[in-house]
Amino acid sequence: MLINPEVETDTNISWICDGCGAMLNVQDGFSEDCGEWKCTECGHVNSIDISELYLSEDEYQASLRNPYKGLSDEDVLALSLYQEEQFVGDRDDVAIVRKSDSGDFYIKKLLTTYDKSVYEYLVEHPIAHMPRIHEIYESDNCLIVIEEYIKGRTVEDMLSEGPLSEADAVDITMATCDILHDLHNLPTPVIHRDIKPSNIMVTEDHTVYLLDMNVAKWYDPDKNDDTRYLGTEYYAAPEQVGYGMSSSSPKTDIYAMGILLNVMLTGSYPKEVRASEKYWHIIERCISLDAGNRYTAAELKAKLDRITGG
Repeated sequence: MLINPEVETDTNISWICDGCGAMLNVQDGFSEDCGEWKCTECGHVNSIDISELYLSEDEYQASLRNPYKGLSDEDVLALSLYQEEQFVGDRDDVAIVRKSDSGDFYIKKLLTTYDKSVYEYLVEHPIAHMPRIHEIYESDNCLIVIEEYIKGRTVEDMLSEGPLSEADAVDITMATCDILHDLHNLPTPVIHRDIKPSNIMVTEDHTVYLLDMNVAKWYDPDKNDDTRYLGTEYYAAPEQVGYGMSSSSPKTDIYAMGILLNVMLTGSYPKEVRASEKYWHIIERCISLDAGNRYTAAELKAKLDRITGG
């Protein structure tokens, strides 16, 4: 909510919807003493509380950006133990932090797109070769995640030097398939939905880790469409962006794996340059428009293992 002396209202207070930003004063039936008001534009129920007023637009915008807004004093105190060391890449929502009482390093993420229940599950049931989730805090503006710090190079970093060797590309694909197999075979399967070079980390000892669960979702076989279309261009399967006859499924991740394998082998997307025939018939099945024709993670790994003589 914002005080604005240029607004023509009885009290010079402009009440702004926290859901869509619409001005509430002009909506039929609005009264400043109503206690709460359901926005007629978006349906969000706003608290009409004089204590929530902001004195300027800058103060209001700062509140919207404050990741700790709405947290308890106890949670803020707990988060204060994590001191930011540096941001990751050019992002200001992902940072390497050091915990002051132990000196250990972690990654802190501020997520605005997430399924909290997925993160809650991973706190209690960590997946091998994924960063362990240590703590999560939900504020009014985001989910704050404290997770294990994995030191290594992303596949994106590796590709900046050119296509990978056949051995490296296959090894990374097979190791990622192992991780996806674990995710896809949970009591309720989890779909990662954002397999891409920047989300796969390789450590100095060649261990492969799968990162970033911010667009992950639980698999629901009864749904025929995704509620929100999320993913990364070129890696997102057709059903993930609103095409096809079903919602995202474990086969959605296999589509991205096919694209990724082609990119690692050639440096290009399949529509630009196809991998050699030795691998193209596998990639082609991974990226089939019909999700039912794609491999499972275990099948894809086994197929690669056979043709490479593993």
